[in-house]
Amino acid sequence: MPRDGFQDTHTIASVLASPALCEKFRGGVWLVDEAGMLSGRDLYKLVLLAEQYHTRLVLMGDPNQHPPIDRGNAMGIVEHQAGIPMARVETIQRQKDPHYREVVQLFAQQRIVEAELRDAALAGVGLTGTARDRFNAIQLELADLATQFSNHVLDATKAFELKLTQPDEIEGLPESLLSLAAQTARDRGHDAATPEQGPWIITLDSPSYGPFLQYSRRRDLREKVYRTFISRAASGNLDNRDIIRRILTLRREQAELLGYSSYGELSLARKMAPDVAAVEQLLEELRQASYPAAEREFAALKEFAQTDDLQHWDVSFWAERQREAKFAFNAEELRPYFPLPRVLDGLFGLIHRLFGVTVKPATEPAPVWHPDVQFFQIVDGQDAAIAYFYLDPYSRPAEKRGGAWMDDCLGRARRQVNGETRTRLPVAYLTCNQTPPVGDTPSLMTFGEVETLFHEFGHGLQHMLTQVDYPGAAGINNVEWDAVELPSQFMENWCYDRATLFGMAQHYQTGAPLPEEYYQKLLAARHYMSGSAMLRQLHFATVDLELHHRYQPEGAETPEQVRDRLAQTTTILPPLPTDNFLCAFGHIFAGGYAAGYYSYKWAEVLSADAFAAFEEVGLENETAVVETGQRFRDTVLALGGSQHPLTVFKAFRGREPQTEPLLRHSGLVAAS
Repeated sequence: MPRDGFQDTHTIASVLASPALCEKFRGGVWLVDEAGMLSGRDLYKLVLLAEQYHTRLVLMGDPNQHPPIDRGNAMGIVEHQAGIPMARVETIQRQKDPHYREVVQLFAQQRIVEAELRDAALAGVGLTGTARDRFNAIQLELADLATQFSNHVLDATKAFELKLTQPDEIEGLPESLLSLAAQTARDRGHDAATPEQGPWIITLDSPSYGPFLQYSRRRDLREKVYRTFISRAASGNLDNRDIIRRILTLRREQAELLGYSSYGELSLARKMAPDVAAVEQLLEELRQASYPAAEREFAALKEFAQTDDLQHWDVSFWAERQREAKFAFNAEELRPYFPLPRVLDGLFGLIHRLFGVTVKPATEPAPVWHPDVQFFQIVDGQDAAIAYFYLDPYSRPAEKRGGAWMDDCLGRARRQVNGETRTRLPVAYLTCNQTPPVGDTPSLMTFGEVETLFHEFGHGLQHMLTQVDYPGAAGINNVEWDAVELPSQFMENWCYDRATLFGMAQHYQTGAPLPEEYYQKLLAARHYMSGSAMLRQLHFATVDLELHHRYQPEGAETPEQVRDRLAQTTTILPPLPTDNFLCAFGHIFAGGYAAGYYSYKWAEVLSADAFAAFEEVGLENETAVVETGQRFRDTVLALGGSQHPLTVFKAFRGREPQTEPLLRHSGLVAAS
């Protein structure tokens, strides 16, 4: 409909149908009224035209249907509308200059529409006729195949059990595993099973399989369990090999329909990594650093085990024995030094130190779903609330799944309330599964649980400290898959910082600080078998990328042969001939990591390099740490998905990411 003060009005149909009309208004402003009524296809076409004719596209109407969108060159938008030369943007006192917030919001709008257009294109919106029909058919078949794949792995995992009845069969197993194995036995009909008397049932589920390989002194039983594990979903009516070939074939066809030469290229269209070559370069750089270290670690393990016949089912067992011998402590010994209330005080103190905000119990009441749930607020230097979060800290097996996670409850947004523009503050969920307090004994944490808490709070910080007012790009929203772990992994590094650790590690009964010897052992244990651990992840990532980028379904090489070929340079102990690991590789065949498994390492590079910025200025230099923390808040945490992750990282770091900090933190290169 016409609006006063505008030179000309036209229908959407006339604009879409008339190149001459578009040319007439080249470089101008197109105002679209009642934009919420546009179909997705018309919106897609309209924005492409705006790009082609270098116009600014402004969508008006219900903001809940379509947010206002600025289309065109992002740099030009900032200079023209915000009146800020781009040369000045990085020197602005971020969040203090009133123009800065306008810049952030302009970039957010730009990124939101770009993401919507990209996702629409990758969903086949631009296809027509038989190509569209074929694309849709592929989507449906891939969804069905992923379900079949996952079900086969689940059924094959459930089909195996190892029943133990004799004392020598459980030799070396820890109490926690015996309790789990007895519970499994009871669940499967052995009602009288106890951790002390058995029977005990070992399964291929991770909580059972992993500890059994680590602790069982029966080598023959370890071998049996291992061989069964690596052959899951590779035989009979649960065989996933044909499904794998079909998935890879369909993904390549899908990519070609969308104009990509491989599914690997299609996958990276949504990620921070610019192209397949950049990912391969990173993986190879890390491989060259980790392979020699992994060789040395394996040789040392054989020497420790006093055998040249160290097999796959022996590695976890002897690595755990070597760890115990080297560091002479286990996770349980540290629990008394990490009571949850004290750890939270340390975490909140670190947040105040780095980012200038204070965490405290919320003054306003909020509904909670359990008496143990706590509600906190984050306030700025003027004691004004800027965010809130729920903390659900304790395990409740009957009603909570295991693990720890952060999720968003409410996202930051600008809303009209009674004619007044207000900012809706973000609210996060932070869920853990700590042991509940018993009597006067608080919840006591392992060091690994402390790391997990810091990790999840890092995700929460990006959600809660965002300065973006559009939910589509606020906080963790619209952050590329391979960059979203940056704040969480960054926070983990602070667990090893002396000041941070000793500020919270005190014995819950005596108040004594953590002994220095334990701190040194924690630092040493961080690097234990790090070459092997990194090489294992690189093997998975390399196989994933090769299958989705270079593998030709019609070629002579099978997916299994691709894996075996790559194993020659990415494993120290080659896979067994019966190893059908791919048949249970759910991350890439039934999950979201297809051509994206590399993301784990990509994000680790970012987070390690971000923490290195604090190391470079000196972790004891309080003024420099505070300044660097503020810069991290103003970029990584504040900008969220409003700008490309590389732009955000460079704004914080002043350069592109480097791998040296990750290699140094992993003990694979010496500190300079």
